[in-house]
Amino acid sequence: MLDAFSRSVVSADAKTAAVGAGDIAALRQYVAEGNKRLDAVNAITSNASCIVSDAVTGMICENTGLIQAGGNCYPNRRMAACLRDGEIVLRYISYALLAGDASVLDDRCLNGLKETYIALGVPTQSAARAVSIMKSSATAHIGETNTEANGGSKFRKMETTQGDCSALVAEAASYFDRVISAVS
Repeated sequence: MLDAFSRSVVSADAKTAAVGAGDIAALRQYVAEGNKRLDAVNAITSNASCIVSDAVTGMICENTGLIQAGGNCYPNRRMAACLRDGEIVLRYISYALLAGDASVLDDRCLNGLKETYIALGVPTQSAARAVSIMKSSATAHIGETNTEANGGSKFRKMETTQGDCSALVAEAASYFDRVISAVS
């Protein structure tokens, strides 16, 4: 896994050159946006169990056959495996968001995931749908588009760095899209 700094060094080394002014400017921007990145990761990790359980619930509501006898979320051990997998995917997405690099997600989570799901008989369409729901929820938390009107009595406002988080929302969304593409 490479973070922004390591990536700049590796790139410069491959060119047998010093780290360039453009790379330094990009690193300066990465550091300046660091607190927002940390807040985005905190928004995901602090709400991980809710994000995953809501996504699995949403997936099941759209396909109730999953919890019927013979369905892929029946019996309880399969449901637990589904929730576990969702937590793992979300954890690796948070690692990628923190590092600003998808290699940890690709190498340790997505490499062979579709083949494993196919071998285990996991419906990849349902898995992709659950990740899509997680994407919506996580990006809402990062962009702070969750509101008291939507959350009701369970609404919790997180203390975050002020400013535009649209770039982080797009980055996080791209990691979720990688997962969806990998399992589809």
